[in-house]
Amino acid sequence: MVTSEGTRTVERTEVIASEPTEALAAALDIEIPHAAGDPVPPLWHWIYLLERGPERELGEDGHSATGIPAPPGPGRRRMFGGGRVTTLGRLVIGQPATKVTSVKRSVDKVGRTGPLTLTTVLQEIFQDGELVIREEQDIVYRAPGSGALPPPPATTTPPAGPALALAVDERLLFRFSALTYNGHRIHYDLGWCRREGYDGLVIHGPLLALMTGEHLRRQGIDLRGRTFGYRFVSPLTKPQTITVVPGADGLERGAEARGADGTVAAVSTLTEV
Repeated sequence: MVTSEGTRTVERTEVIASEPTEALAAALDIEIPHAAGDPVPPLWHWIYLLERGPERELGEDGHSATGIPAPPGPGRRRMFGGGRVTTLGRLVIGQPATKVTSVKRSVDKVGRTGPLTLTTVLQEIFQDGELVIREEQDIVYRAPGSGALPPPPATTTPPAGPALALAVDERLLFRFSALTYNGHRIHYDLGWCRREGYDGLVIHGPLLALMTGEHLRRQGIDLRGRTFGYRFVSPLTKPQTITVVPGADGLERGAEARGADGTVAAVSTLTEV
């Protein structure tokens, strides 16, 4: 890993191994080819090229207190707001790849829960000298003491078209945290969840986004040459079965993940580059 403080970039290179793809496929209870030369499925780059900060650099909430992005102040509560993934090629198992991470922008605002810092992180992944994935991630830092965001009302619109269901329980949350090296305590520590205003363990936003992308992939929709946008609308807590359905404009344009009560938790869109 190479860090440049002047330009605030972090560069990490590693061989794209087969084991993470094998492990995520097992967690989702599906079969995915994972031999050398096989492509990594779209969006599964989230289990590769991860920053692995030492324990001493973790904040009380389990997130790293240093690196990119670093919290703008003590006690700020971190939320993943969404992002955009442009897939220009496919990561290939068995070959080295490099991820370059930098802060694209950071803006201070005031929202309904108080002061906010909105930080957009740019990640670019290269393999064999070519840019294969470009992603922007929107991170929100909320004021200390602010509770969980209120959930929106459940949708009354019945899903149209094919649906994809995934039963999420404590075991899957544990395995997904491990696969993504996510130490945020809201996904495994009930006491911490209550401290942040949640009534149960929080289902990972990236897991919801991943499943909307999985629905596209399993229906034969290719993400290459397109930008996959994802936005987290409402947190889902406690074990439940999530359902992914086509978006309002049809599955070719995106999908949404709903909770067991019909709450829309994540929305994805698919646009041409």
